[in-house]
Amino acid sequence: MMEVAVALLGLSHLATHVTAVSTSVKVNWLEGAPKINTGTTFGIPWARGQHLANDTTFSTDSGELQSWVTAYWPDGSVKWSGHALAGSEVVPDAYTITATGKGNATLARRRRQAANGTSIQVEDSEQSIIVDTGKVTATFPKSGNLLVSEIKSASGKTVGRNGRLILNSQNGIPEYGDTTGVEYYKLTSKIYNATVSDDSTARSVVTVQGIHSTDANSTGTRKDWLPFTVRFYLYANSDAIRTIHTIVFDGESKSDFISGLGIRFDVPLAGEELFDRHVRIAGVDGGILHESVQGVTGLRRDPGAAVRGAQYNGTKTPANSTWDSRVSTRLQWIPTWSDYRLTQLSPDGFNIKKRTQAGQSWLKIPGGTRAGGLAYLGGASVGGLAVGLRDFWKKYPTSLDVSDATKDEGSITLWLYSPSAEPMDLRPYHDGLGEDTYAKQLDALEITYEDYEDGYNTPYGIARTNEVFIYAFDSTPSADTLSALTTHTNEPPVLVVEPEYIEKTRAIGSYWKLPEQTAGSSEAGTIESHLDFLVKFYQDQIEQRRWYGFWDHGDIMHGYDTDRHQWKYDVGGYAWDNSELSPDLFFWNYFLRTGRADVYRLAEAQVRHGGEVDSYHLGNFTGLGTRHGVQHWGDSAKQVRISTPVYRKIYYYLSGGDERIGDIIHETLQAEKGFYLVDARRKVRDPSVIYKPDPKALYLNFGTDWAGVGASYLLEWERRGPRWEEARSKLIQTAETFPKLKFGFVTGEALYDSTTGSWAPPPTDPNNNGTINVSHLSSVFGVLETLDQLIEHFPEISQPFIDAWLDYCYYYGATKAEQKARYGKDFGSASLRQGHSRLTAYVATRRSNSTLATRAWNEFLNDNSADELSPTDPWNTVRWNGSSVLAAIDEADWITTNAAALYGLAGIELLALVGPPGENAESY
Repeated sequence: MMEVAVALLGLSHLATHVTAVSTSVKVNWLEGAPKINTGTTFGIPWARGQHLANDTTFSTDSGELQSWVTAYWPDGSVKWSGHALAGSEVVPDAYTITATGKGNATLARRRRQAANGTSIQVEDSEQSIIVDTGKVTATFPKSGNLLVSEIKSASGKTVGRNGRLILNSQNGIPEYGDTTGVEYYKLTSKIYNATVSDDSTARSVVTVQGIHSTDANSTGTRKDWLPFTVRFYLYANSDAIRTIHTIVFDGESKSDFISGLGIRFDVPLAGEELFDRHVRIAGVDGGILHESVQGVTGLRRDPGAAVRGAQYNGTKTPANSTWDSRVSTRLQWIPTWSDYRLTQLSPDGFNIKKRTQAGQSWLKIPGGTRAGGLAYLGGASVGGLAVGLRDFWKKYPTSLDVSDATKDEGSITLWLYSPSAEPMDLRPYHDGLGEDTYAKQLDALEITYEDYEDGYNTPYGIARTNEVFIYAFDSTPSADTLSALTTHTNEPPVLVVEPEYIEKTRAIGSYWKLPEQTAGSSEAGTIESHLDFLVKFYQDQIEQRRWYGFWDHGDIMHGYDTDRHQWKYDVGGYAWDNSELSPDLFFWNYFLRTGRADVYRLAEAQVRHGGEVDSYHLGNFTGLGTRHGVQHWGDSAKQVRISTPVYRKIYYYLSGGDERIGDIIHETLQAEKGFYLVDARRKVRDPSVIYKPDPKALYLNFGTDWAGVGASYLLEWERRGPRWEEARSKLIQTAETFPKLKFGFVTGEALYDSTTGSWAPPPTDPNNNGTINVSHLSSVFGVLETLDQLIEHFPEISQPFIDAWLDYCYYYGATKAEQKARYGKDFGSASLRQGHSRLTAYVATRRSNSTLATRAWNEFLNDNSADELSPTDPWNTVRWNGSSVLAAIDEADWITTNAAALYGLAGIELLALVGPPGENAESY
């Protein structure tokens, strides 16, 4: 991938401008050096023209490194690179990655050397893929129902078999226990494709795709459903397998119910004494439950301290001849425990139980609050397997089952959705309330803010991704090891580049700077404290309001009900935020400038949620997302403003090109087809306009529609994806044709040719006399950030396009007199002035206008509207407890997420673009 020739880009004439240099970059652990390094992947940005992609090698000062290019500048130089580091026993505090341009011969030689010295061995045949990391060997069949047929430890022991997906399904939900007419099904994975990555120097990625099909043991039969993609990441010198599991819901919400979704592995136990078989389950804060299939501790008679200690610690017990005979001769009377189950049905509590065998009662084991989500089954001699789910309690309801531990082959099942919970219910939360016409729906929008329409409130096509870790052992590991692995599972170690270096490369925007770069005044310090307040406020709200669950984890709420002291979880369009007004961008930009681990984790969860749950991956809505509402998918406004990859871009590059996020980014390219199938303006169009969606003349809004597609095309171009040449052409066509609209961006909505990327006047102004259609929403979903990066990526972009954009930036916040003088009439009452102040700051910087800089800060500080935050706001929370609320909470009833997101974005960008309020004008 690194050897994409510059000539193929049609830009070979630029290659001579790149000087062969060596550049070293330091990457640090996000949360300090981890206790265990099972291998990791990360990304590094590079300045334009610094290193040619086809003439650069990467090396590190420690460990085995695999490298690839994730983004290119137009001149063929590396914009972002991805890297994988092998697992290692010793974990340094940081790594130095060096990029060196030494010519193609050297590149080829080093790649051959790396390939010959690799610790990973891959065998790719017609039947299966076998990957050996040096510490674990896994076999992945290319057909059948097994994702992983065998897992071997370093010594060659088979410690896991028959890894497959489990799906329990039913066609209805019993009302008050009446199961009449309800049918139940058991399904398992059916594989239709398995591939392995081309390069496996330090990391091998096996991708398995399939669908769930009726299991042979099911009492009923139904059609195959719930497609999945599971990626297995195996690192050299590592006994861990990182697994990214994605399902796409392709059922009918009223008849297809998930009642259990899991991953199951069989664990060979033959030859191991029952008292040397061990079950370990992660509890709270690193705690581990120590259990044995046949316990010899706590008995009336003592087998001996050495025996008891060995069993508790998970080592092989001494020979039976050394035991107290009063115990060794009575083992037949000691119960054996076949099954264990931990169930987390809420974010606040889990229960554990065990039983001797099916048909006998379960025995309760003391539970706790938030389980670590990891379980181990194995033996002191035969070894075993541990399986863990990241964010186990945050994505409740979840379960862990250990079964048949007394047999020659036991099993571990990790339930991503617990069968102990009520069936997953994705039906609409109301029956439509009689809203059977557009007029009624628009009237209802006036009261609940929900844009309802029958048939649009569907979960068909939404997805969910979970991260699972599989650990192989030659023998039962220590409790300390399993505790460390539980932490590793829930907070996978992350390597990141220092913020100062990222900012200097300009590879992810020129609209943010480090706090120390924008310091120097009390006003700047106040804004910084406010930004920190907002981040902490939402972190606390997530915890206090319990914004957790299988579908909910990663989202935040939109509006606040001051009377109930409650977020509007049940009020139409005010509930789940679905990235409305870009809180994602606020959190990511805040991370870029601070490097704070807690902010990274907050933003990462949003990436996994918004790109999956709030967006569509199948059907007519593919590539589009859903406006905010009570249910993530319930609102009838399906737009790319929610699915836009601008919210996923930073994570994608920092992660080294996460493959699942790459899929999601590529899916948004299908939004153009979605525009043809879903008419976004069907309810509000001028009745005089006769409009039929046509791929060559889509009636789109530039900010809420095209901008998301434009962000996708920019990423496709940068990544050199399958459609990068088409993407480049369309972006250039947009840049050349959009300024031809008489009023440019002020036109708002126009006709877009999705086959070429060109624009034409709207049907309301066929002669291009100039029309004004300015929406407060057009520039609050990543438009500025996308256009800035487009201009930064391709400086040769049409100057008239840039000028038209800068005009829009200037005139949105201008006086009505200025607007009228320029366009013949004013824009009316413009809202979200605080959020749009960053547009004013942007044009101030581009045109070196200190007067505009002052205007930008005035807009930011003196908006005084509903969706703004003011210097005179309290900037603190009020504690509510007692009978006034369900549970104690810290309230800031002056905050809405719209206001918080725009304040955060604008504050960061104004400080970067024009400096602190009142700063010397000479800096502009």
